[in-house]
Amino acid sequence: MFTTENFHTPVLLQEAVNYLLTVTNGIFVDGTLGGGGYARAIAERLSPEGKLIAFDVDEDAIAQASQHLVKFGGKVSIVQANFSMVKEVLQQLNISAIDGLVLDLGVSSYQLDEPSKGFSFQSESPLDMRMDRRLPMNAGDVVNLYDERLLAEILWKYGEERYSRRIAHAIVERRKSGLIRTTTELVDTVSRVIPRAQRQKSLARIFQAIRIEVNHELDNLRTTLVDGIELLKRGGRIVVVSYHSLEDRIVKEVMKTAAGKMPSASFIGSGEEPSPTLKIITKKPITPSEEEVRRNSRSRSAKMRVAERI
Repeated sequence: MFTTENFHTPVLLQEAVNYLLTVTNGIFVDGTLGGGGYARAIAERLSPEGKLIAFDVDEDAIAQASQHLVKFGGKVSIVQANFSMVKEVLQQLNISAIDGLVLDLGVSSYQLDEPSKGFSFQSESPLDMRMDRRLPMNAGDVVNLYDERLLAEILWKYGEERYSRRIAHAIVERRKSGLIRTTTELVDTVSRVIPRAQRQKSLARIFQAIRIEVNHELDNLRTTLVDGIELLKRGGRIVVVSYHSLEDRIVKEVMKTAAGKMPSASFIGSGEEPSPTLKIITKKPITPSEEEVRRNSRSRSAKMRVAERI
């Protein structure tokens, strides 16, 4: 279970909140509630008229975060939904525009540390990896049902894994003797075909790739960014903290496109481009300080990008 003992301060917390809160009486969205660290820091700085709507798909995270946020009463509302549903959810709440959106991407520390979630290759658990247990497909389905070509494609596309074909072949061969049911069985299977010196990094990339496939993370991210930018009021800001190059590439691309610094695929060849809707605030991504990396090694790869609606 997730307890206060394994609650972690989010990466780049103060920097993100400082950029996000251009006003204190507005409506803000935290698309990745997690342990509630961002939500709590935002709510503490909102005026009585301010409002925060926080999204998460993990019912365990919501239950725990609610304990930290109950003191804020009606100032904070929690919705169990993927952040890609932000436009639909806000419409249901009769909210047509917001003053800011923050996304702290990736898997939270508590999800990585909780064995039953199946996100980590360093502990034994069922192959699940669903952030939302209501999803029909889990990691076991990907590992045991996908054909060799599709497995290799996912490992390369979402994990940038150089041994993707070799690993996919090993998984398919292993399946001939029975289903791969646990994280340990998957680790044992692929470790046999990965050079020892590359094993740790390859395993991290493999688990990342399967997790992204199960949760549709990159498609959901793109949808959220586009819809979130559309929802922003003039002067409102979007703040995104990403943890690997695939996420950061999408964030950078969507922001630059909205800022008119990159052609939109939907307008290529049409002879016209839409007017810019964003101003990029961070010309280069903000990264954690050396002190923060010392406190939390998982923050090492974090990059924060900020843009403002014009």
